Amino acid sequence: MKLHASVTAGLMSITAYDAGFIAVNGRALTRSFLLTPRRLIEEWSPADFEALAEGDFLAIAELGAPIVLLGTGTRQRFPRPALLRPLIERRIGVEVMDTHAACRTYNILMAEGRDVVAALIIE
Repeated sequence: MKLHASVTAGLMSITAYDAGFIAVNGRALTRSFLLTPRRLIEEWSPADFEALAEGDFLAIAELGAPIVLLGTGTRQRFPRPALLRPLIERRIGVEVMDTHAACRTYNILMAEGRDVVAALIIE
Protein backbone atom coordinates (compact mmCIF):
# COMPACT_ATOMS: atom_id res chain seq x y z
CA MET A 1 0.00 0.00 0.00
CA LYS A 2 1.33 3.43 -0.88
CA LEU A 3 0.71 6.22 1.61
CA HIS A 4 0.60 9.87 0.61
CA ALA A 5 2.65 12.64 2.18
CA SER A 6 1.03 15.27 4.38
CA VAL A 7 2.31 18.36 6.15
CA THR A 8 5.24 16.57 7.81
CA ALA A 9 8.25 18.13 6.10
CA GLY A 10 11.48 17.23 7.82
CA LEU A 11 9.95 14.37 9.82
CA MET A 12 10.29 10.61 9.41
CA SER A 13 7.11 9.12 8.01
CA ILE A 14 6.09 5.78 6.60
CA THR A 15 5.52 6.26 2.90
CA ALA A 16 4.65 2.70 1.83
CA TYR A 17 4.46 -0.87 3.08
CA ASP A 18 3.74 -4.34 1.77
CA ALA A 19 4.63 -7.90 2.65
CA GLY A 20 8.31 -7.93 3.63
CA PHE A 21 9.10 -4.21 3.60
CA ILE A 22 8.26 -0.80 5.02
CA ALA A 23 9.40 2.43 3.35
CA VAL A 24 10.46 5.34 5.55
CA ASN A 25 10.68 8.61 3.63
CA GLY A 26 10.79 6.55 0.42
CA ARG A 27 13.55 4.17 1.54
CA ALA A 28 12.52 0.50 1.73
CA LEU A 29 13.54 -1.39 4.88
CA THR A 30 13.33 -5.16 5.18
CA ARG A 31 14.44 -5.67 8.80
CA SER A 32 12.74 -4.71 12.06
CA PHE A 33 13.42 -1.13 13.19
CA LEU A 34 12.49 1.69 15.57
CA LEU A 35 11.09 4.95 14.27
CA THR A 36 10.39 8.32 15.85
CA PRO A 37 9.38 11.48 14.00
CA ARG A 38 13.03 12.60 14.01
CA ARG A 39 15.02 9.37 14.10
CA LEU A 40 15.29 5.98 12.37
CA ILE A 41 17.08 3.22 14.28
CA GLU A 42 17.78 0.31 11.97
CA GLU A 43 19.81 -1.73 14.48
CA TRP A 44 16.77 -3.01 16.44
CA SER A 45 17.48 -6.70 16.83
CA PRO A 46 14.32 -8.87 16.82
CA ALA A 47 13.96 -10.81 13.57
CA ASP A 48 10.45 -11.92 14.55
CA PHE A 49 7.99 -11.75 17.43
CA GLU A 50 9.40 -14.82 19.18
CA ALA A 51 12.85 -13.19 19.30
CA LEU A 52 11.68 -10.20 21.40
CA ALA A 53 13.71 -9.81 24.58
CA GLU A 54 13.65 -7.37 27.51
CA GLY A 55 16.68 -5.58 26.04
CA ASP A 56 14.64 -4.74 22.94
CA PHE A 57 12.13 -2.93 25.14
CA LEU A 58 14.92 -1.22 27.06
CA ALA A 59 16.14 0.26 23.75
CA ILE A 60 12.62 1.57 23.13
CA ALA A 61 12.31 3.01 26.64
CA GLU A 62 15.60 4.89 26.28
CA LEU A 63 14.09 6.92 23.43
CA GLY A 64 11.88 8.62 26.04
CA ALA A 65 8.61 8.89 24.09
CA PRO A 66 5.41 8.54 26.13
CA ILE A 67 3.71 6.33 23.50
CA VAL A 68 4.99 3.14 21.86
CA LEU A 69 3.30 1.39 18.96
CA LEU A 70 4.49 -2.21 18.82
CA GLY A 71 3.92 -3.79 15.42
CA THR A 72 4.14 -7.54 15.99
CA GLY A 73 4.35 -8.74 12.39
CA THR A 74 1.57 -10.02 10.18
CA ARG A 75 -0.78 -10.56 13.11
CA GLN A 76 -1.36 -9.02 16.51
CA ARG A 77 0.38 -10.88 19.35
CA PHE A 78 0.95 -9.70 22.89
CA PRO A 79 4.41 -9.96 24.51
CA ARG A 80 4.80 -11.44 27.98
CA PRO A 81 4.33 -8.72 30.63
CA ALA A 82 7.85 -9.33 31.99
CA LEU A 83 9.32 -8.17 28.67
CA LEU A 84 7.49 -4.84 29.00
CA ARG A 85 9.09 -4.06 32.37
CA PRO A 86 11.39 -1.26 31.02
CA LEU A 87 8.34 0.53 29.59
CA ILE A 88 6.07 -0.06 32.58
CA GLU A 89 8.69 1.23 35.03
CA ARG A 90 8.91 4.48 33.03
CA ARG A 91 5.11 4.76 32.69
CA ILE A 92 5.30 4.54 28.90
CA GLY A 93 2.08 3.53 27.16
CA VAL A 94 2.22 0.59 24.76
CA GLU A 95 -0.27 -0.19 22.01
CA VAL A 96 0.14 -3.62 20.42
CA MET A 97 -1.11 -4.26 16.89
CA ASP A 98 -0.07 -5.91 13.65
CA THR A 99 2.77 -4.10 11.90
CA HIS A 100 0.72 -2.56 9.09
CA ALA A 101 -1.80 -1.14 11.58
CA ALA A 102 1.12 0.27 13.58
CA CYS A 103 2.43 1.96 10.41
CA ARG A 104 -0.90 3.70 9.80
CA THR A 105 -1.29 4.69 13.45
CA TYR A 106 2.27 6.02 13.61
CA ASN A 107 1.67 8.31 10.64
CA ILE A 108 -1.48 9.73 12.22
CA LEU A 109 0.18 10.42 15.59
CA MET A 110 3.34 11.78 13.99
CA ALA A 111 1.30 14.14 11.77
CA GLU A 112 -0.49 15.39 14.91
CA GLY A 113 2.91 16.33 16.37
CA ARG A 114 2.85 13.57 18.98
CA ASP A 115 6.03 12.15 20.50
CA VAL A 116 5.74 8.49 19.49
CA VAL A 117 7.94 5.48 18.84
CA ALA A 118 6.99 2.80 16.31
CA ALA A 119 8.71 -0.50 17.08
CA LEU A 120 8.07 -2.45 13.90
CA ILE A 121 8.77 -6.12 13.33
CA ILE A 122 9.11 -7.13 9.69
CA GLU A 123 8.78 -10.86 9.21
